[in-house]
Amino acid sequence: MYQIFKITSNPTVDFAAEELKKYMRMMMPECGEIFIKYDPDATEGLRLGLMPDFGLDVSEAEDVELDDIVHVDVDGDGNGVLAGSNPRSVLFAVYRYLQENGCRWLFPGIDGEYIPMQDVHAVQYHKMADCRFRGQCNEGAEFQPNMMEIIDFQPKIFMNVFMIEFFNPKSYYNSYYNHAGNPAREPEPLPELHTTVQWKRQCEAEISKRGLQFHDMGHGWTAEPFGLTREDYDNKTLHYPEQMQQYIALTDGQRGLFKGRQRIYDTNICMSNPEARAISNRAIVDYAEKHRNVDFLHVWLADCYNNHCECENCQKKLPSDWYVMMMNELDEMLTEKGLATRIVFICYVDTSWPPLVEKLNNPKRFTLLVAPISRDYTVPVREDISDVTYPPYKRNDNELFKDVNQYVKVGVEWQKQCNVTAMLYEYHFYVFQYFDPSTLDFSKVVYEDIVNYKKHGLNGLINDCSQRPFWPNGFSFYIYGMLQFDTSLTYDWLMEDYFSHAYGADWREVVEIFRKIRTAFDPGYFWGHRTADLKVNKRYAPACAEEFRKMPAIAEECKAFLEAHRVMPMRAQTVAFKLLRYYMEYCVGLAKCLVAKCYGAGKEAKEMWDQFVTDFGRHECEIETYYDQWMMYYAFEHKVFASAEMTVPTVEN
Repeated sequence: MYQIFKITSNPTVDFAAEELKKYMRMMMPECGEIFIKYDPDATEGLRLGLMPDFGLDVSEAEDVELDDIVHVDVDGDGNGVLAGSNPRSVLFAVYRYLQENGCRWLFPGIDGEYIPMQDVHAVQYHKMADCRFRGQCNEGAEFQPNMMEIIDFQPKIFMNVFMIEFFNPKSYYNSYYNHAGNPAREPEPLPELHTTVQWKRQCEAEISKRGLQFHDMGHGWTAEPFGLTREDYDNKTLHYPEQMQQYIALTDGQRGLFKGRQRIYDTNICMSNPEARAISNRAIVDYAEKHRNVDFLHVWLADCYNNHCECENCQKKLPSDWYVMMMNELDEMLTEKGLATRIVFICYVDTSWPPLVEKLNNPKRFTLLVAPISRDYTVPVREDISDVTYPPYKRNDNELFKDVNQYVKVGVEWQKQCNVTAMLYEYHFYVFQYFDPSTLDFSKVVYEDIVNYKKHGLNGLINDCSQRPFWPNGFSFYIYGMLQFDTSLTYDWLMEDYFSHAYGADWREVVEIFRKIRTAFDPGYFWGHRTADLKVNKRYAPACAEEFRKMPAIAEECKAFLEAHRVMPMRAQTVAFKLLRYYMEYCVGLAKCLVAKCYGAGKEAKEMWDQFVTDFGRHECEIETYYDQWMMYYAFEHKVFASAEMTVPTVEN
């Protein structure tokens, strides 16, 4: 009989014990009841707790609250220690023990679980995570059951951060419940603003249960504190109260909404105005005081770029210098209130350029977030960036960096200037995941980015991503979680580990299917690298049309193989093949639209695209746990099909 003893009293350790019991009983259905007890003096059974409670050394961690050490030492009879440097690391120890015994989590939800029927065996494992921050931020079209599943899934691939952006993330929920981008589904508008606030609190409870780092907010501190409201944004009636106008950035000769746009987070404040900074900081302190469950509070400036104040005083310093000054003032206000709240500030668009003068007075409170928003995802981070340069800052006349290595360069310089820990705010699983239908090039970029970011001293990633980055499978996201924990894992090992569990004995043939898809879809096409004439359009590329035309034959060639694998030994494998069958239909439909686009027939391509969105959208209910229809639609609609062609060259001209 197996027994589980909790050496440490903690809610996350309680949850870890229940998870261990559940999966062990699934692996060994006839093992009998597994009793869980709290007994700090237990010497037998499976003992769960913090490493110091077992007398284990944690000195390799710089900060035991933030750095995850996993320690497993269990014999073949089910006696031993599952411990961690903090409560969530105890949960990681449980999942590591189960993984070493053959369990895998391939997708969120029960259908994504690969749990073998076998007796557990001895496991010895010890590892501190290579990256301190390993997480994601809500984005895309999210629905609440999906949020519950992705939060549950995160620690099973050793991710430790979940971020929820905005005071109220209603816009992300609206994208799903209004079924934007899917004419095949009837809208289901959410009734009130408070619904999504309640759901955010429910997410926070699930994050806390697992001991994950909760990162909160981001944009918003230049909006709501100055009188902009979510209600006015929804009604397209945004306006500043008269008394607040003086604190808003001066652009194009006026203080008001940036370029008059009805967008709540696009407008900056007058950073040289001490009261403007104070209004924002008071709101931040008030929020921190009321939301003490927040582990890291993100304080970002406005979205958009080339939107900083042009008044005489603001022009005396870079936006980054004013930003650091504001952070130092925030630190003083938090200290005065006795709040130890950790603050994350961001190297993003106009603040990509490091400060020239200002430094942080209390670096320990702060973490820098480097956000390569405008990078090209066909080019990975390089190991050597010594030759990388970037242009000087020009107020409201900047082009965003196209090379990710420029962002690495400025991130490293920011770190040196402010003596602060830094991580990435990446966008792999935002719209860009869809621009490599084979997934093979993209997965290698994810791999190389993680390895080389770490080599440059950047301590992990948060991805601004769809909560459903599992289309057509979860391989790239699996790399994202597993590799940040252990950067020594090879790409080939990760591929075999994921594909062999997801697709079974014939997994190599599935890899070959994706290689065939790669012959039909060059990711460079979507980035404009294959254009025959940039004056026409970035996607005008007749040579690519012949490649896209290969896709129907590829799908037909694979049809018998996919049918033969309709029912698999493991439920997760059945789901994986079901997704692949849908994916072949998706790739054929997408390719047909792109053929027209390649020839410059933009109107016809858009009509075909609109029909494809409707036709394939009928499948969304069946696969929505894994596939984000809205995010896919947004990616191709705005990046490919919405942009008009200029005059298409002919033989005559």
